[in-house]
Amino acid sequence: MSQHITIDPITRLEGHGKIEIFLDDQGEVANAYLQIPELRGFERFCIGRAAEEMPRITQRICGVCPSAHHMASARALDDLYHVDPPPAAHKLRELFYNLFMFEDHTLHFYFLGGPDFIVGPTAPAGARNILGVIGKVGLEIGGHVIEARKIAREFMAEMAGKVIHPVFGLPGGVSKPLKADTVDRLKAAAPRLVDFAQFSLKAFHDIVLGNQAYVDTILADYYAHKTNYMGMVDANGKNTYYRGDLRVIDPTGKRLAQFPPRDYLKHIAEHVEPWSYIKFPFLKTPGWKGFVDGPSSGLYRVAPLARLNVADGMATPLAQAHYDEFFTVLGGKPVHSTLATHWARLIEALQATETIQALANDPEILSPVVRKLPELPPTEGIGIVEAPRGTLIHHYATDPNGILTMVNLIVATVHNSAPIQMSIEKAAKGVIHGGKVDQGLLNMVEMAFRAYDPCFGCATHSLPGEMPLKATIRDARGAVVQVVERHKGLGARG
Repeated sequence: MSQHITIDPITRLEGHGKIEIFLDDQGEVANAYLQIPELRGFERFCIGRAAEEMPRITQRICGVCPSAHHMASARALDDLYHVDPPPAAHKLRELFYNLFMFEDHTLHFYFLGGPDFIVGPTAPAGARNILGVIGKVGLEIGGHVIEARKIAREFMAEMAGKVIHPVFGLPGGVSKPLKADTVDRLKAAAPRLVDFAQFSLKAFHDIVLGNQAYVDTILADYYAHKTNYMGMVDANGKNTYYRGDLRVIDPTGKRLAQFPPRDYLKHIAEHVEPWSYIKFPFLKTPGWKGFVDGPSSGLYRVAPLARLNVADGMATPLAQAHYDEFFTVLGGKPVHSTLATHWARLIEALQATETIQALANDPEILSPVVRKLPELPPTEGIGIVEAPRGTLIHHYATDPNGILTMVNLIVATVHNSAPIQMSIEKAAKGVIHGGKVDQGLLNMVEMAFRAYDPCFGCATHSLPGEMPLKATIRDARGAVVQVVERHKGLGARG
């Protein structure tokens, strides 16, 4: 008799979701599905609002990565109003954004993804959390984690008004210059952030790379997909987060495209399935081929692993040394092992701290000239940054008065949505055999999505603005007692 396993809710991610696993009569996995039962309607209800409100509105999509939406929106408004911020404004934005990248990557490693390795993938569920991590590494290290994030967040609040929902980016620049005493304190604090990022990489080396079982798990075929990759690179082809071109490579590492943000629609299209609120982007060449990887697939991945795969290197020296080691240990570019994203994330965190230190010592960040006022009427604008979870696209169009007539958001998790679905199914088929299922094995299935650090709160959209619902009620034996459905505009019925 076939079996049906539900993981609900899935854990240690932003948003909500569940995994349905179906076993055949032999106890092997026949299919596995990721379902996202939540709704966000930001694209729809932004229509009719003033464009300059968008940096404040879109960051409400998510309380974990509001800074990414805020910065992408500010970049879109620069383009919409045809204005280039002064050099100091660009540097202040980049400083703020690298503080955010560092603290968010640190959050994921220690609180969300790291427990699978520091505590162990098959450890009891109650231990796979930050408390379990502290139990392994010690209270002193836990204190360093809290202190490092506190330092970054305090400077973010000082620069942008608040951490969770900043009021900082404006069309043509930022809201205020930096004070000299803030810069002095940042200069003193930056080396501590660099040291902490290096400590985190050493911890990964000692705990993860020093454990052959963990290395074997990272390199396991059931955690790998040979996909295309997309990420932002600077003028030198190096890893960057705030501004640059988008570069796409195929599964062999061959460059397929490199283009400025304004040209994204020439390369990316979005596929829709009736069973999900998440869109499934794909490359227009070679096109949508379904949920498959390989050289003929149009699917691509974003996020830290993708960014390292597409870049010619890191933009800072310490991070570059780890980048070289990353590809040496994992067999060269591109790396297809999904769980290697955790290592890539820590390398990016180190680059962020080195960038913070460099900008703190750049005299131009004290310039009082931090905004150029728009002079031309708004038309259409596209802003792209690299969020911690990957490429984030904001695209707006307005009438001559600056009232929004079109909004399109392609968030990082949406780019990864099809690969996440594929990763969950492949992992389930790789670890579940003969009907043997326990909590440790189910967590190893969850690890397939957790490496992407998905944010389903950011990723789900629905045009009607109403979410159909189907609730299945079962008795203690599992038999269906009643099915209650709510259809669009029809209310509930059973």
